[in-house]
Amino acid sequence: MTAQSVPPDENPWIDPQGEGCTASYRQLREGIRAYYRRNYPLLPAVREDPFFNPGMGNVSPLCHEPRIALAVMGEMLAPYLSNGQLRLLLHYRPVAADADRDHLRAVTLAHTHTQDQLTIQAAYIIDATELGDLLELAGVEHVIGAESQAQTGELHALPEADPLDQQAHSWCFVLSYYPDQDHTIARPASYGFWSGYQADFWPAPHLSWTTSDPITLEPVTRPIFIEHTDAAHGTDLWHFRRIAYRRFYPAGFHASDMVVVNWPQLDYWLGPLVGVAEADRDRHLRGAFELAQCLLYWMQTELPPPEGGQGYPGLALRGDATGTDHGLAMAPYIRESRRIQAEFTVLEQHIGVEARPGVLGAEPFADSVGVGSYRIDLHPSYRRNYLDINNYPHQIPLGALLPVRVENLLPGCKNLGVTHITNGCYRLHPIEWNIGEAAGALAAYSLAHGCPPRAVRQDHHLADFQRVLVDTLGFQLAWSEHLRVLDRTKKDPLGI
Repeated sequence: MTAQSVPPDENPWIDPQGEGCTASYRQLREGIRAYYRRNYPLLPAVREDPFFNPGMGNVSPLCHEPRIALAVMGEMLAPYLSNGQLRLLLHYRPVAADADRDHLRAVTLAHTHTQDQLTIQAAYIIDATELGDLLELAGVEHVIGAESQAQTGELHALPEADPLDQQAHSWCFVLSYYPDQDHTIARPASYGFWSGYQADFWPAPHLSWTTSDPITLEPVTRPIFIEHTDAAHGTDLWHFRRIAYRRFYPAGFHASDMVVVNWPQLDYWLGPLVGVAEADRDRHLRGAFELAQCLLYWMQTELPPPEGGQGYPGLALRGDATGTDHGLAMAPYIRESRRIQAEFTVLEQHIGVEARPGVLGAEPFADSVGVGSYRIDLHPSYRRNYLDINNYPHQIPLGALLPVRVENLLPGCKNLGVTHITNGCYRLHPIEWNIGEAAGALAAYSLAHGCPPRAVRQDHHLADFQRVLVDTLGFQLAWSEHLRVLDRTKKDPLGI
């Protein structure tokens, strides 16, 4: 939502019903809209709409600028920074971990710019890194890539496990369009490769408006412009992830809309980021970065616009919106990470429609610590195209937050106990927020009651912990009955 510049993809019932998220996530959403109302010159009708979408993007009811989410999160954290409960260390990453048998004792952090190091100690540590870095550093049992059907029994699992079969990552960026200007970037060094590249499972060259429909895998063509850019709604890519809509403001306030480019053309699947040597990981990160530059250059120079000419040189990077000098997002968008070997692993047969014949709804989990809903949506990897599967609104079982051995490390995002398949619906914004908040609440409960997280699931503590989640923190532990039995259909053929 911030460093990766990806607006939230959410379940269709989050507005106005408010279903499918925690109270603090609703506070974040309400805070974003309130920030716009306080600080932006919105037109009166927009200001008065309780559910206005700042960018009018198709992908979400709350497409907004990354800096706004960052500002609101800062407001939410401010009281705890002020009273010393929270210490926020920016620009650090974990580089080592000290484990004593089944307990993680300390984590060493290095500053990303100065390389200065510091070591932190805590009774409980939550790994909320994008790739599950702490799992490897601390020797926590974990899984990467795709499991086999023999391992999980999942209908859509591979016949043989492949740790390197990991979803594509993307380096996103923000664009504006100034038709009378020229913002053409220098030709990227790798443009010769990407302008001619086509995967054997893909229906067209990578730099093309023709991609695969995620569900049918049939070719689907969608260009950047079909409807007028100022139209409130559209079927083209310009309207897909628009985060600033200039017609919400007085004439002249915005010279152009702002649009997040997170499209299939950005998917980098030539190699994964975990389970490979550091040099290969860095090469694949650099490859995704260069692919993004090549996509922009292709749009600026080679597309034949409907009105004639060559390309759209008026497409301009908005590095001011992403906070970078190079113009792209601060960090790549990661869809898949290391995953803990957990006390309980969510499988396709727990939530998938096709994998649950004759049963309405997902498997109910008595140890639920939250809910989420998104299709099982796997982007291409080096070996196969999309895998996009119908599923039911589902729950987050506490057992999926408990490593099989280590007692005091908890997963804080998509590194929980899911498979390569089910990761596809546990990786979106509201459910990742719920996972992280549940992990934090679990650590706090364990400290307050002097019991390890594993014991919270096993005895009388479970009901008490769930009451805390619901009554104190505003969690939703189960879907409304009429929603629980709905199978998720994808409204848009591009996915996230």
